[in-house]
Amino acid sequence: MPDAKPKDNEWTLAQLVNRRDSLVKDGIRFKNGLHEQISMAYPSYSKFFSEIDGKCAMYFWKTYPSPVHLEEKTAEELTMEFKEISPIIRKDKAEMILDCVKNDGNTFREYQESRDFITTSLVRDLEHQKEELAGLDKEIEKILLSFDYKLTSMPGIGISIASKLIAEIGDIRRFSNADKLARFAGVAPVKFSSAGKGKEQSSRQGNRQLHGLFYFLAVTMVSKPKNGAANHPVFYDYYIRKIGEGKTKSQALVCIMRRLVNIVYGMMKNKTEYREPMREEEQ
Repeated sequence: MPDAKPKDNEWTLAQLVNRRDSLVKDGIRFKNGLHEQISMAYPSYSKFFSEIDGKCAMYFWKTYPSPVHLEEKTAEELTMEFKEISPIIRKDKAEMILDCVKNDGNTFREYQESRDFITTSLVRDLEHQKEELAGLDKEIEKILLSFDYKLTSMPGIGISIASKLIAEIGDIRRFSNADKLARFAGVAPVKFSSAGKGKEQSSRQGNRQLHGLFYFLAVTMVSKPKNGAANHPVFYDYYIRKIGEGKTKSQALVCIMRRLVNIVYGMMKNKTEYREPMREEEQ
């Protein structure tokens, strides 16, 4: 159950986290809207801007919301404009943009002026959202100091995840041990028994936000990029061992989540930094 009277720093952190989540959702909505507009004006835009909200991309959409604004613009002129934002931009980027625009053909639509207004309006919304998000992150980082937790010393846990964990868990002293925190997070399995026979099933109860955080962390720990090493070899080895014992991938992930609960609980309870567990062969 949540604290009846949470501490001021816990309450404030929770409000900051909620505000940040709201801003992130706004950003996704703005980017989706911008994609809808841009894909009509520049059908092949993904060839020259991999990120629709990058610095150069945002400048381009705001200055040239549709190809009609690029008329008589040369690659040299466009390159000079980009260099004011990113000095490493080369002329071939501008040449690629102009070539793609030419190959796209005529994308001019009726009421193009109104369409352009929508595009520039969305860019302004995204710019404001980014500024607000940066300010929130600074406030969250500042208030995290009042807790003296060292969660960010653990690989995979940044300021955002650490703040969400603390906001959802609250005062760690509410939980006498890691088992109770696991039940609160819905990570501990639920036991069912009938006629002397029992079985365990994954819990659908508990704090679903906290459950989602531990699930995200577990997936991050065992992820293995193509042609690369696992993000966290110790957890990856543990994950593979559980699968070798006959568990499904989902069940093995729950085992990782449960282990993460123990680690986070210990770090918060004792206010200690993360200590790398020994791999099985080292033990």
